[in-house]
Amino acid sequence: MNMSDKGGQRYAERTDDIFSVLKRNSAKDSLTRHVQPAHQLRVLLIEDSPIIRSRLVEALSEIANVEVTGQAENESDALVLLRQHKWDAVVLDLQLRGGTGLGVLKGIGGTRSPGAKVIVFTNYAFPQYRDRSLSLGADYFFDKAREFHRVREVLEDMAKETSGLH
Repeated sequence: MNMSDKGGQRYAERTDDIFSVLKRNSAKDSLTRHVQPAHQLRVLLIEDSPIIRSRLVEALSEIANVEVTGQAENESDALVLLRQHKWDAVVLDLQLRGGTGLGVLKGIGGTRSPGAKVIVFTNYAFPQYRDRSLSLGADYFFDKAREFHRVREVLEDMAKETSGLH
């Protein structure tokens, strides 16, 4: 075997080692995704835009231990949803097809379990709406145009706490 063959062989061996590590890590990640935790983070989406709802469902489906358990596009359906489902987090738009997110916030009351969070996610990110939302019990207030990633971050953190992975 000449020198160039030995160099090529060493390169191939190193590459094989790297790929075997990647395969093992990929297999572990795959296994982790399929193991069901003791508790999934149950999220309700209250949003009138089908496009935004779809984007949220897609983004949240990529987070381990997060499950979208219900969706509504108006205030009355949202209030029914909140009463009929157990939930850990709500992503709530202020402008709905019928009614408002502020009306939903007022109606959440007894449907909220300890530790449950409400995330207002709106195009109307004005200080007066922020203040009113927070005074009615919202935990977070994000601007759709600039803070889409923040919704995901909050729910990822909640999912880690819920599953004990923090």
